[in-house]
Amino acid sequence: MDYATSLALIAPEITLGLAGLMLVLVAAWGGDKLARPISILAATALFGAGLQIIPALHSGTMGADAAAFGDLFRADAFAAFAKALIYLASIGALMVSPAYFTRLNAMRAEYPVLVLFAALGMSIMVSAGDFLTLYVGLELNSLASYVLAAFLRNDRKSAEAGLKYFVLGALASGILLYGISLLYGFTGTTGFAAMQGALSGDLGMGALFGIVFVLAGLAFKISAAPFHMWTPDVYQGAPTPVTTLFSTAPKVAAMALTARVALEVFGGQADAWRQIVIAASLLSIIIGALGAIGQENLKRLLAYSSINNVGFILLGLAVATADGASAMLVYLFIYVAMSLGSFTALLMLRDDEGNLYETFADISGLSMTRPLLAWCLLLLMFSLAGIPPLLGFYGKFVVFQATVDAGLVALGAIAIAASVIGAFYYIKFVKVMFFDEPANVVTGKSEAGHWAVLLICAAIVSPLGYLLTPSLVDLADKAASTLFLGM
Repeated sequence: MDYATSLALIAPEITLGLAGLMLVLVAAWGGDKLARPISILAATALFGAGLQIIPALHSGTMGADAAAFGDLFRADAFAAFAKALIYLASIGALMVSPAYFTRLNAMRAEYPVLVLFAALGMSIMVSAGDFLTLYVGLELNSLASYVLAAFLRNDRKSAEAGLKYFVLGALASGILLYGISLLYGFTGTTGFAAMQGALSGDLGMGALFGIVFVLAGLAFKISAAPFHMWTPDVYQGAPTPVTTLFSTAPKVAAMALTARVALEVFGGQADAWRQIVIAASLLSIIIGALGAIGQENLKRLLAYSSINNVGFILLGLAVATADGASAMLVYLFIYVAMSLGSFTALLMLRDDEGNLYETFADISGLSMTRPLLAWCLLLLMFSLAGIPPLLGFYGKFVVFQATVDAGLVALGAIAIAASVIGAFYYIKFVKVMFFDEPANVVTGKSEAGHWAVLLICAAIVSPLGYLLTPSLVDLADKAASTLFLGM
């Protein structure tokens, strides 16, 4: 494939890269007074990149037609599906950020640029066709994320979150690199397609250790138990708009990357890694559910909820079939809507002076003072709990169905039982908001951008969201099939 064709395949990444470089110059020359216009331009660049992936997503592009630069990069339908979620989540995070940072006098011109470069790194991650490409994208995203977590330089919690994320992220990167080096040593290649062929026969002990280390490094990125320890502290300490981003776009990128590596590269050795994924899935579901029960801080609770949801998504990966991969993608779409809406709602919990509130005591009786906000939160929490007829139920249903169809009935039964535990703290939201005495602290008006994101997410997870499911399932099936092309 010639360079012109390869460059055409990476057009979304070129768009984001050039936009990021130009906005860096604008930020340097114009200063912080241009922070809002730069945010709008960054969101526009993300939207433009999103338009460029529509053909691949719609047509189900796969195989040689999607390979760029000697198969270092894959612009296939699977990557396009993940990129669509990444770009939409990043745009949503940019929409809810300016008001928050402006109130703290902390809105900086570099913030939207960092989000843009993080999105570029995530875009490269999900299109990786080689472990070197994978690592470049992963580190580009990580470097921007470390700065974003510590963005409030004068806030001790934000600085602590950034430091913890950096130290544990460096550890996870080291584990991942060690696994990659082992696999390279035993297969003689870093390319996904070549490594898949090299691992197709009997699996040696050295290669098995490489697979374990790679999956362990990726498990940190998706905050799967037992590599979840950073999640509650970083989610609580990072600025809430940054937490909104962390809970959505990077989660999609890391989960899509994990699926590509496990199903495409290690797909021929599914029996060797399936038990690892099953263990991580069950631990994430149980630890996420139990860890959230005693939480009073809403951001920490949603962090454990994120861990819990990762466990359900990993059920689809454990199936190691096209149906399981499709169920993963459907669940990811629904999870992004639920998580983005939930953290946006937290940003709207403030008083007339702009002070934010984030505990259960603060939302007591919220239905009396902010009824529309309370009802939107009710929809989101019931959807996260998987209560029908909300769309969160459908996400769990397709994952459980794929698990049972693959013969993993016991795994599905345990996951269903564990999901009942998680319903407790989601219902607690509703009990506190609708049945407790009003705290009368959430009295501030919310910005139009916050309402737009919240109402769109609430509409998606409501029964109206089922209107999207035929198209969503069709796109997810096309995307998932690309992972099994060479098997």
